[in-house]
Amino acid sequence: MPHPLGALVGPLTYASGRDFANLGAIKALRPVLEGAVASAAQAGLAAELQGVLKAELPHIDHADSSTRQASVKRLLGVLREAGLLLGNQVSPQPSAKVSPQAMIPPPTAQVQAPSAEPPKRARAVKGKNRATPVAGAAKTPPAADAEAPTRMLSISPRSGPLSTPLGKVGWRVNPRLIGALNKKGVRKVGDVLFLLPRVYEDRRHLRRIAQLTVGERGVFIAEVRRVEETRGRGGRNTFRAVLGDTTGSIAATHFQTGPWLKAKYPVGRRLVVSGDVRQSVYGWEIPHPEVEPADDAEGSSIHFNRVVPVYPGFERYEQRALRELVFKVAEKFADSIEEPLPESLTAKLRLLPLSHALRLIHFPLEGASLDELNLQQSPAHQRLAFDELFFLQLGVALRRRGVKVKTGTAFNVTQEGLKQAEALFPFQLTQAQQRVVGQISRDMARPEPMNRLLQGDVGSGKTAVAVTAAALAVSDGYQVAVMAPTEILAEQHYRTFQALLKPIGAETVLLTGGGKVTERRAQREGLASGHFKVAVGTHALLESGVDFQKLGLVVIDEQHRFGVMQRHALMAKGPRPDVLVMTATPIPRTLAMTLYGDLDVSVIDELPPGRTPIQTRVYVDKARPSAWEIVDAELKAGHQVYVVYPLVEESEKMDLADATKGVATWTERFPTARVGLLHGRMKNAEKEQVMSAFRSHQIDVLVCTTVIEVGVDVPNASVMVIEAAERFGLSQLHQLRGRVGRGAARSYCMLLAGYARSEEAQTRLKVMEDSHDGFVIAEKDLEIRGPGEFLGTRQSGMPELAVANLGRDQALLATAQDEARAIVAADPQLTKPEHQRLVRALEERWEGRLKLADVG
Repeated sequence: MPHPLGALVGPLTYASGRDFANLGAIKALRPVLEGAVASAAQAGLAAELQGVLKAELPHIDHADSSTRQASVKRLLGVLREAGLLLGNQVSPQPSAKVSPQAMIPPPTAQVQAPSAEPPKRARAVKGKNRATPVAGAAKTPPAADAEAPTRMLSISPRSGPLSTPLGKVGWRVNPRLIGALNKKGVRKVGDVLFLLPRVYEDRRHLRRIAQLTVGERGVFIAEVRRVEETRGRGGRNTFRAVLGDTTGSIAATHFQTGPWLKAKYPVGRRLVVSGDVRQSVYGWEIPHPEVEPADDAEGSSIHFNRVVPVYPGFERYEQRALRELVFKVAEKFADSIEEPLPESLTAKLRLLPLSHALRLIHFPLEGASLDELNLQQSPAHQRLAFDELFFLQLGVALRRRGVKVKTGTAFNVTQEGLKQAEALFPFQLTQAQQRVVGQISRDMARPEPMNRLLQGDVGSGKTAVAVTAAALAVSDGYQVAVMAPTEILAEQHYRTFQALLKPIGAETVLLTGGGKVTERRAQREGLASGHFKVAVGTHALLESGVDFQKLGLVVIDEQHRFGVMQRHALMAKGPRPDVLVMTATPIPRTLAMTLYGDLDVSVIDELPPGRTPIQTRVYVDKARPSAWEIVDAELKAGHQVYVVYPLVEESEKMDLADATKGVATWTERFPTARVGLLHGRMKNAEKEQVMSAFRSHQIDVLVCTTVIEVGVDVPNASVMVIEAAERFGLSQLHQLRGRVGRGAARSYCMLLAGYARSEEAQTRLKVMEDSHDGFVIAEKDLEIRGPGEFLGTRQSGMPELAVANLGRDQALLATAQDEARAIVAADPQLTKPEHQRLVRALEERWEGRLKLADVG
């Protein structure tokens, strides 16, 4: 029989993946946890275990991400103790402090002694019942788990004394520790020195047990008084170690037994214990605490009487040996680090020397603020964060400068040519479009290659701007490549470019992955001979054998869906072509500065005239009939409807309505409507047939997945219905909403949401109701999810940031960009003597990434 808690393994393991970046993708863990609680009760598992599970119900879907993360981490600990997880299956990270409200209600004024049976009466403890908390303790986050990924700073040098292997440092290092470090990718002295602690513990003034507070994390020293095992109704054993000092006692509880636990808690041994203090029916306890020996608590200057670092990816018994190694490495090698920044810059910004900052990162001074350390905002953290952002911006600035000094194509752009290009459209370009066309045309007329990012909200008319640029290039005898991420969007662009450019004699070809061999051969031959002036396609444009006679302009739509090397491969098909990359996903300023700081940016901040605002509303289950009334009225008015489902077919793991069944549901609901189905698993010909039928109004209701998220343009569609809207991110919801509102008729976006949605999901849906501005929505999305999840995937060619946070360090990022650009402006080749250290550091830290200097 499956374990009663087995249903938790998959969702929680996934949620903890990628440094908890996946957590935002799972929006309703509470129902899964409720099912596990019910299964645990039915299976007769220990009451203590059931109590721990129930205690997490209010917090597993909490709006505060740090609270959710802490809850997931605690549940993972339970699963691990239950033997349901292997050591390398999860990668939980430390979370921020859990508020007292997130815990079991506080105890009575007396500290209760744990015992094997519920106490008849609480045993009083000598001294104060609840002392004033030690400064900083309330905000100390949990220490990192052993499975947490080891993160080294992206500024770690790779040569000099810091390249010394750990086995040759000049003193004996335990081979087992070296082996553990090697498995984490820590092999050299520099790796150790640049290994970032994920949490700090305040051991300057360790608490007594009577000073602990339920609902907060505590760090204290206690002696193991006794250990005991109890057997629950479900047959699951519970291990409990009673820990005590002169002020009281508390239990360390593990929902598993075994010889290793008895070895961890030898009776009579003094231990340093840290964990979340809770009240149970047996008294005070700490479930799954982290412990290490306290043999040298009075005399040690490394492990006690100071703020100590706790490193991710290592068991508690390994922390002491690792801490000692880091201490010795810092003492011997920190001064050998070359200061990379010019003295004038460190003095101007009052930055700590790099060697001093590294010492303080690992071993803070006596008066250091624990809150600043755990928030990574201490002066030492700020220095290292600045280094990360500065060298990133310096590389971007050099890349930007390198593009500008290279020779590309200087198109013959005239006012007459611009008028002819704009006359291709049956409408007048908006002022915003005309402004952007002016910026692009000036770039195209210059000899240096254009490298421009075009941002515009959904429906703002980016495609018209791209067609205008293509017309300028074609009129001057050059070819144009237009790459889109999906075949549906590529086919739509093909029809648009073909219709608008045909009057000037420009033949357009569509290149996708399908088609007959003879047809593809003819297309490629026509492109290589120059017969086709414009090639629109997907990744098929990147294939070998797709050659251009005279490629002058590259247009990449929804550029964030392509990797750096893919863009580079397309650009390499011509001699330094101009590049225009477009996105309908607004990028907050901080991310744009980091990812696209080498690009010139244009923004279309105006919608075409005649567009009516889209009415957006959230409908809970009981309000759905009013939504159907609007849909019925729109269908009777001759308009069309999109219905988006999150899944193609029913999933056994997630109880979501699926698009396949949705066709039958909508056919039954609106029997006179013609209902069609579209999803990504269909063959290309099938998808095009369905889209063609919808465009020609042979389909009234299109039931689909997010395959229509970008680019699909059917002006007669006036209603967007999104099932399980709480499952979608803000950016995706905004993109889907942009499929309607493209005509003069009033349009509607209906967000259908269930009752079991988290506060975070409610916040997203409220933002959608209140705002139609894509840039406002993007900023809010960044605020809710953070930069890593906002981007969705790692940006190739960019180093990862270990200290700096793009959402938090906006002012620091702006300063780093200003200083980097000033240096490159004054010394474009970095040849001045004071900049040679910058060159060496940049070469080491970017490790050849600057070779991608031509890639936008």
